[in-house]
Amino acid sequence: MALKKSSMDLTQGSIPRLIAIFALPLLLSQLFQNLYNSVDSIIVGRFVGTTALAAVSSCGDISILLVGFFNGLAAGSGVLFSRYFGAKNEELLHKSIHTAVTFCVILGLIMMTVGIILTPALLRLVKCPDDVYVQAESYLRVYFIGMLFLSLYNVGAGVLRAVGDSRSPFIYLVISSVINVVLNLFFVVVLHLDVLGVAIATVISQLCSVALVLRRLLGTQDVYRLVLKDLKIDRKILVEVIDLGLPSAIQSAIISSSNLFVQRYVNSFGSAAMAGIGAAKKVDKFLMMISQSLNWSTTTFVSQNLGAGKRDRAFSCIRTCLIGGATILIMIGIPVFIFAPEIIELFSTDAAAIVFGVGMVRVMAPFYSVHLVNNVLSGAVRGFGRSRVVMYFSIAGMVVMRQIFLAITMSIDHNVQYVYYGYPFGWTCSAILVVIYYFIVIRKGKDTASVQAAE
Repeated sequence: MALKKSSMDLTQGSIPRLIAIFALPLLLSQLFQNLYNSVDSIIVGRFVGTTALAAVSSCGDISILLVGFFNGLAAGSGVLFSRYFGAKNEELLHKSIHTAVTFCVILGLIMMTVGIILTPALLRLVKCPDDVYVQAESYLRVYFIGMLFLSLYNVGAGVLRAVGDSRSPFIYLVISSVINVVLNLFFVVVLHLDVLGVAIATVISQLCSVALVLRRLLGTQDVYRLVLKDLKIDRKILVEVIDLGLPSAIQSAIISSSNLFVQRYVNSFGSAAMAGIGAAKKVDKFLMMISQSLNWSTTTFVSQNLGAGKRDRAFSCIRTCLIGGATILIMIGIPVFIFAPEIIELFSTDAAAIVFGVGMVRVMAPFYSVHLVNNVLSGAVRGFGRSRVVMYFSIAGMVVMRQIFLAITMSIDHNVQYVYYGYPFGWTCSAILVVIYYFIVIRKGKDTASVQAAE
């Protein structure tokens, strides 16, 4: 298989160098993705008001649920793409890509239709307050229109990452981010469309990113080329795509669904808490993107190397990601903790909202190293083909244990501090489970089924 410039073979060469080259575009991609999501909140908070910011924030966990679902599906499917790419099996790589794209188109259309219909039910689920309901409903209905674009972009970007090209998705996100910022300002500041304008800008920018990724997949001459006439579902491949991709998607969806119930606790403290904690979540996403980038990098690196039969090299990558990620998080986390008031003030000038936002940032910041361990080792286990195990551990820690923690603490003392601590508590529980599994099953070579499948 002749490799072109657009793909990267991660089975040979310096591990730290390859991780840096591969992970940096992933990190920057998330930076720009979070940037244009944050710009939504900044523009709404500055030019419309706290109530409008609360409306966008109340939809935040719903949109994260959808993004997380398709990200999870792409990440899990990427294990299959990377494995076939590492094994130099062009035929199965071609079939798996076309099956996954076809499946995601169908799924995106279904979720768009169902989401538009169920918007009121979703807002009732998070107990959206009456004073922000109308704005939240208009925002969410328009946002659901972009589900097909979201689905297609994620699977397309997943294909590119799986073959070692993390640079192209980064470039596409930069372009769509700039478009989103310009359209946000135009629709909100010039046309005064308020929350509706923010939603329209988001959908248009998503459409642009899809057009760019499809242009790349259709135009490349590399082994991952997308051929429209070959778009069909291979039943055997679909089973593998679902087996690896669906657990990751379900994991993200269930965790995000759990966040909807957490949002109900947040909403009980009023619009200032909704706005402030919504702003803190934007900051949280910036810090979490480091762990998430290394999660994707680990999954791709491990999958390619297992496909090539290089197990020891896969473990070396995992160690490098843990050490490098921890160093970066410490360097960034300390300034974020110190300058939390100034950071939250970017989103809102409301004094009460700032207090809530700063409180949440300073509780969560010291725990991002725990989040890193959970993400890197989860990515490693997923790379070994054990997506279901990762799903079980994530749901157990970040859903079940966190909800139990909140139910007990909030019933004893209705204090917003417990909402803050619920997040790191869930990370810690999941991290403990995945660490135990990694060292006992994966590291000691007891997980022979996944290794044989990879080879």
